[in-house]
Amino acid sequence: MAEAERIIGTPDTPEGSTPQDSGERAPAPAPRTGRGRRIAVLFAVAAFAYALDLGSKLLVVAKLEHHAPIQLIGDLLELHAIRNPGAAFGFGAAFTIIFTVIAVAVIVVIVRLSRKLYSFPWAVALGLLLGGALGNLTDRIFRAPGVFQGEVVDFIAPRGFAVFNLADSAIVCGGILIVLLSFRGLDPDGTVHKD
Repeated sequence: MAEAERIIGTPDTPEGSTPQDSGERAPAPAPRTGRGRRIAVLFAVAAFAYALDLGSKLLVVAKLEHHAPIQLIGDLLELHAIRNPGAAFGFGAAFTIIFTVIAVAVIVVIVRLSRKLYSFPWAVALGLLLGGALGNLTDRIFRAPGVFQGEVVDFIAPRGFAVFNLADSAIVCGGILIVLLSFRGLDPDGTVHKD
């Protein structure tokens, strides 16, 4: 009950008195509304990020893999298809199975957290993380060399930076948004705290 009061809040009463002191009934706390819409936003953003990532990878594998890179902005940005056994931006190539387990754990945590979700910005941030994690997990499961060890298709290649994909971009954007929301004191349940 105390946890529910912390999340939902309690009605204001005059200082030093309680509703029982004045003989009045305590008004019922206003119900939290919009959780279903926030969950819908989370899964819509996740589905959009996942679809963009999956579609772009299918296109890259069909049209760009085993071909010369395509220059988009001179030599500053090109499309260059590679297979990445590691984490985002090519790190940790020897730990493919560990990154697969981490992706599954992230997905489970986001789905469980969605039950307490009342914040639109958090819904967007978690949706980006979920869509990105699902995109790269799909590669880990269905691409060579085997189940849970598959190599991720990366193709966005800025000069002087690692090659990445749209799933990596979604994960990074979602992570940055979560950091900003945390600095502002906004929790997933919609409460704002000042620490």
